[in-house]
Amino acid sequence: MHIDGSSALVTGGASGLGLATARRIIDRGGRVVLVDISEEQGVKAVADLGEAARFVRADVTDEAAVTEALDTARQHGPLRFVVHCAGRGGDRTRIVDRDGTPGDLATFAEVVRVNLVGTYNVLRLAATRLAGNDVVDGDRGAVVLTSSVAAFDGQIGQTSYTAAKAGVHGMTLVAARDLAGRQIRVNTIAPGIMDTPMLGRLREDIREGLAASVPHPRRLGAADDFARLAVEMLENPYLNGQTVRLDGAIRMAPR
Repeated sequence: MHIDGSSALVTGGASGLGLATARRIIDRGGRVVLVDISEEQGVKAVADLGEAARFVRADVTDEAAVTEALDTARQHGPLRFVVHCAGRGGDRTRIVDRDGTPGDLATFAEVVRVNLVGTYNVLRLAATRLAGNDVVDGDRGAVVLTSSVAAFDGQIGQTSYTAAKAGVHGMTLVAARDLAGRQIRVNTIAPGIMDTPMLGRLREDIREGLAASVPHPRRLGAADDFARLAVEMLENPYLNGQTVRLDGAIRMAPR
């Protein structure tokens, strides 16, 4: 199933991994609806991408907002592809802090709500739409989710983030099996240390240290590295139920 002539929904599409993926999809002849909570960045991204892109402001945990975004994507062309990049960082909270206080439950729940519940919300609503498509080259649609190497190598203070991203990895094979009868493929990318806008706020010496910790290539991951893999997952008809680490062979230290 080729991207050319079809529509895709990309969450977190106004910047970073999502924006790079949207650009790759458009380069392949697709049309994209960007979903993001930042209207300012979304408008800027659409201006950069051109007439093949539209923007819908939405919180991925909001059923009505995601439904509206999916409706817009269907108006933009046959919706066959979804790439879910939206999420948030962890709270860097110890399970028990230095003075013996337990970690905050509310922040744990919020990280899980956005990163895991938000993922499931997008997946279930998107799959409902994709299931109504005609079969093309054996598929009705394809979905790419975003986990993290933290799902496998979580660091101290990453309990909430690791739990959420491990949940995304865990649902991947289940979702692929569940949706196989509807001819919808589901795969997940687990990025390592990526050069995203959030990482761009760090001091240069810290960024250089992070890059040096990657075995090969000894650099931060580029957003386009993610985008290239996402597009391959969308188009490759035999790739299904997989979580692929995209990390330069790094294995995160305990802290």
